[in-house]
Amino acid sequence: MRRAVVNRVLLGAVGVLLLGVGALVLAGGLNLYRHLGVQPPSRWPLVSPDRPLLSERSRMRWVARDWWWPAVIGGLSVLVVGMAWWLVAQLRRTGLSSIAVPTPGAGGLRLRVTARALEDALERGTAVLPEVERAGVRLVRAPRHPRLRGAVRLTPGGDPVGLVEHFEDGPRADARASLGLAELPAELRIRVLQAAPVEHRHRRHRRRRRHPRVI
Repeated sequence: MRRAVVNRVLLGAVGVLLLGVGALVLAGGLNLYRHLGVQPPSRWPLVSPDRPLLSERSRMRWVARDWWWPAVIGGLSVLVVGMAWWLVAQLRRTGLSSIAVPTPGAGGLRLRVTARALEDALERGTAVLPEVERAGVRLVRAPRHPRLRGAVRLTPGGDPVGLVEHFEDGPRADARASLGLAELPAELRIRVLQAAPVEHRHRRHRRRRRHPRVI
């Protein structure tokens, strides 16, 4: 899963949570429960503008405990450190957004291709083999030249050696020539799926015959 997808999921979950809490707080602050004739949740504290979020008993319940303030300070410190780490992780980008493409014979013309377009072309070129079930390629930064990181999943009985030869002579060579690079280092991770046991395949086949699909 890409970092952008993880960020969208986390931000969406946090946004929905904050939106829901904010709506409940706003409903209590504007006294909407009484105006609309709605019965608020039984344990929800914000039911009217005059009622505090926490009662005095709730606020003073754990103050006398020796572990209370260390726990509060420690929890808030962990929260702040986690948020700072997440922010630094977003600022430190390992991927490339675009890369320059040489234009010989066209003086003054500067051409750039997006990294996503190049990655899509590499993935499609890798997935042309029938034994490739899934292929993912990413273009990352490197000190001198861009670097490729790929992850390929092969069907049971797939040939990793043949895949490496195809990747070297096909997608990687084409990308290096298109970008005008003398070198394009690549790291390719290959996973070969295991074949299902014969007994399991027979059992699944019998189950399908017992319960035919009606269209």
